[in-house]
Amino acid sequence: MSPQKKATIVSTSVALLLSIIKLSVGLASGSLAILASAIDSILDMCVSLFNLFAISNSEKPADKFFNYGRGKTEALASLLEGLVITFSGFYLLYQAYVKYNLQEKATYVTESFILMFLSLFITIFLVLYLNKVAKSTKSMVIKADALHYKTDVYTNVAVLFSLFVVQLTGYEIADIIIGSAIALFIIYSSYDLIQEGFFVLLDKSINNTDVSKIESLILNEKEVSNFHLLKTREAANQIFVDVHLVLNPQITLLNAHRVSDRIEALIANIDEKKTWIINIHLDPYDDSISDKEILLRS
Repeated sequence: MSPQKKATIVSTSVALLLSIIKLSVGLASGSLAILASAIDSILDMCVSLFNLFAISNSEKPADKFFNYGRGKTEALASLLEGLVITFSGFYLLYQAYVKYNLQEKATYVTESFILMFLSLFITIFLVLYLNKVAKSTKSMVIKADALHYKTDVYTNVAVLFSLFVVQLTGYEIADIIIGSAIALFIIYSSYDLIQEGFFVLLDKSINNTDVSKIESLILNEKEVSNFHLLKTREAANQIFVDVHLVLNPQITLLNAHRVSDRIEALIANIDEKKTWIINIHLDPYDDSISDKEILLRS
């Protein structure tokens, strides 16, 4: 079992536990802040289950139907996660409005405080674990999961503060305000997930730093006089690179192939944790310009 898949199973199990704790306390106490945190945990559990499906599919090798593999399943999962989280945030804002109008009171505040404190520590340990896996595997899905549970840490702290204020002052408006603040934070935190998943699905190029490294490696090869049509994209743990290299027209096919192999090996060393799919086209001249332009320059 891969570290990514193991991490999603762990996060799903923890989310289930947190959901049961928070939902029970939220319904019993009537606290909007706790209910908001419970709904967030339930959504996290659903998302983690979807992530398990996404990772299982993205790890499958390429076949005759999916020639480039299923790496974009992770990006799709990230996009859907962001949309679901955004929806949950707006739902919680609606619940805050309802509670304000009905003037509901929270109960079992002391018991709620103890259970939410326990949830906070469980979530902190989960975030540390997911961050470790995300750093070692560079998985977009695990990174997204870690972000979810990181927001849970903040929401748990906010809920504890809300319970403390209500217990100390009796002002229920504190629960409504903090519950609404959590909802807004949830909506805000979903933006990066939506953007990252959307960019991968649209084949956005890899980061500028790595693109510059690829360009430098190509230009440092003495047999290469120029290059053009450099294109990059990323999906799951794979990076795709396409480029046209301009070589001396008199070079032998064998030597041209050796040049291509050297460059491929150097590019793949930029990040050894990634799988690089490199397609190099060899040209005797820059075919990105027209034949007429070539004649005019010669």
